[in-house]
Amino acid sequence: MKILICGVGGRMGREVAKLALDGVRGAIPTAGYDILPVDTREFPTYTDWSAVTGEFDCIIDFSHHTGSEALLAFATEKKIPVVLCTTGHTEDELAMIDRAAEQIPIFRSANMSLGIALLVELAKMTAKTFPDADIEIIEKHHNRKLDAPSGTALLLANAIKEIRERAKFIFGRGGQAKREPDEIGIHAVRMGNIIGEHEVIVGTDTQTITLKHEAHSRALFAEGSMAAAEFLCGKPAGLYDMKAMIDAD
Repeated sequence: MKILICGVGGRMGREVAKLALDGVRGAIPTAGYDILPVDTREFPTYTDWSAVTGEFDCIIDFSHHTGSEALLAFATEKKIPVVLCTTGHTEDELAMIDRAAEQIPIFRSANMSLGIALLVELAKMTAKTFPDADIEIIEKHHNRKLDAPSGTALLLANAIKEIRERAKFIFGRGGQAKREPDEIGIHAVRMGNIIGEHEVIVGTDTQTITLKHEAHSRALFAEGSMAAAEFLCGKPAGLYDMKAMIDAD
């Protein structure tokens, strides 16, 4: 599986490159792209999409959502599947991704962890089991993360909203008003070097259920992205996610 790593100079891009160079899932890092020059001895890197050459089975993107337009233009022209691991996309960018998925297979997930995929399903199950319970989501990340709340927190909230259609999101909590029954509170913490923690708290008057996932290493996200790339190869055009991959297994 020949992969092109977009955002190869970043932390996650380097993690993907490391695993690919070790041959995880039969991957071969054929090239890398980043907005700034990156010096690698093992494979060529580029700062201009028009200069990229080579054959690729899939692109793994751990760059920034603002680069999605150029990335998808290249991928659709070359008919290369894309695993989008970036978060923070605008509504216009999401619409652009949907249009690109009509031409190529695209795997998009706010979190590339299989553990998070399990957390999503458990959160939905718990919300369904306790329809009148209060639900709060707390996410914690390092102090360099740009988007808040995290894409994963929104993934969890939107999954719960599938069960509670009337739910409305409250980002942070302040003021002088009591909590409303349909609220889902979403809280972001930014400090230190926290890789990623996501907690869903479901509480009734008599009991509290806490569901939590904690990332110990960024390598788990790189591993997930490579599993997604392997899954995506050979798929028809369309938009795929972690649930589709898990269900396929």
